Amino acid sequence: MMSTALHLHEDRLFPSDATTRDIARRLYREVATLPIVSPHGHTDPSWFATNAPFANATELLLVPDHYVFRMLYSQGVSLDELGIPRADGSRANVDPRAAWRVFARHFHLFRGTPSSMWLNHVFCEVFGLRQRLDESTADTYYNRITDALQTPQFTPRALFERFNIEVIATTESPLESLEHHRAIVDSGWKGRVITAYRPDPVVDPEHEQFPSALQRFGEITGEHVYTWDGYLRAHRQRREFFKRMGATSTDHGHPSAATANLPPDEARKLFDTVVRGGATPAQAELFRAQVLTEMAAMSLDDGLVMQIHPGCFRNHNAGLFDRYGRDKGADIPLRTEYVHALKPLLDRFGNDPRLNVILFTLDESTYSRELAPLAGHYPTLFLGPAWWFHDAPEGMWRFREQTLASGGFYNTIGFNDDTRAFLSIPARHDVARRIDCAFLGKLVAEHRMDEDEAVDVAIDLAYRLPKKAYRL
Repeated sequence: MMSTALHLHEDRLFPSDATTRDIARRLYREVATLPIVSPHGHTDPSWFATNAPFANATELLLVPDHYVFRMLYSQGVSLDELGIPRADGSRANVDPRAAWRVFARHFHLFRGTPSSMWLNHVFCEVFGLRQRLDESTADTYYNRITDALQTPQFTPRALFERFNIEVIATTESPLESLEHHRAIVDSGWKGRVITAYRPDPVVDPEHEQFPSALQRFGEITGEHVYTWDGYLRAHRQRREFFKRMGATSTDHGHPSAATANLPPDEARKLFDTVVRGGATPAQAELFRAQVLTEMAAMSLDDGLVMQIHPGCFRNHNAGLFDRYGRDKGADIPLRTEYVHALKPLLDRFGNDPRLNVILFTLDESTYSRELAPLAGHYPTLFLGPAWWFHDAPEGMWRFREQTLASGGFYNTIGFNDDTRAFLSIPARHDVARRIDCAFLGKLVAEHRMDEDEAVDVAIDLAYRLPKKAYRL
């Protein structure tokens, strides 16, 4: 079987209408080569600390990417067949080349999806492959990619520089030592890799690691974390440490956007119930809500930008979670409410422009009804980009359509890629820049904006706004 040529069309994602497409092309030329600002993501800091070569195509492009293996799993491919690590640290004895062949045989499943755009961009632009991936080209791909990864031009730091990344943020829990970030700084390398404070394991009483994480939290900080005041002091201490190691933001992955502003005595009483292990689901939700408000108070003191990523039913597949652990593609969006949920936090802090709170959603129905009007009013609030399941051309377009009227462009924060897949970062930013240029081109073609204004907005969305929003 002969494979078909792999080609990235120069007008991909631009409008089919010739007039609007020409405007989009001109706008895109202004932003195509701007540095990449990646203020939120999940790449591994050890890559940049050690600068060790990536092992092979499978370990780099398949194993860490739940966007990819969730699709394969949905079509009956087992995670063991792909060599995905299990929760206990073991792995099936699978040759990585054999796992890659399984991936190649099923690559047609990704037709039209964002993953196909990102992967084909990587294959074509990063590795110079010019035939599509399928069963017949699986070994060619595996050999080309794996061989390239052993050369100096494909080490993590070399790719960071090649991709023109100005800054990238990783995400760590308060229990992390941040040794890799320290090693990066000590190495003298000029690449800027910073961390972000993600306290979920010590904030969520329903997290499976909460009891052991809380104990470790106390050991690391030397605080008596089984009292409410000691617990809050421990957070302040770790946040300050993260800030010294480059952090400019926190991140909160809660099931909902609920916040609370309890009187101190009630907060202490609730905390005592939580640490005894007797919290009901409603009490666990109230505790998470109170901690979000406490985090906002701390952000006013230490200046860290606050990100709220709510509305996901994580680890929906209980059997898969038991065998393989978290982040295995079984996370499902939830209906999420913001107007009432955020009011306790906003009543306390919403009018203080010193606080930056960036909101995300997996519930698109809230864009025009709740999120854009909120961000279009409160000086504290900004909207993160179309996230996760909506990080696609159609999702990005819907985000702009539904938030522009009430929120404008400048109550949004540009783009962040939120990825574990390092090599997809340029592709993801390129897609976002193309969609924004197409959207702006439509406004110019309809005489709603002059082209010089659209150039400014395009540059702001691609570069200036994320730097400003994340205080970079």
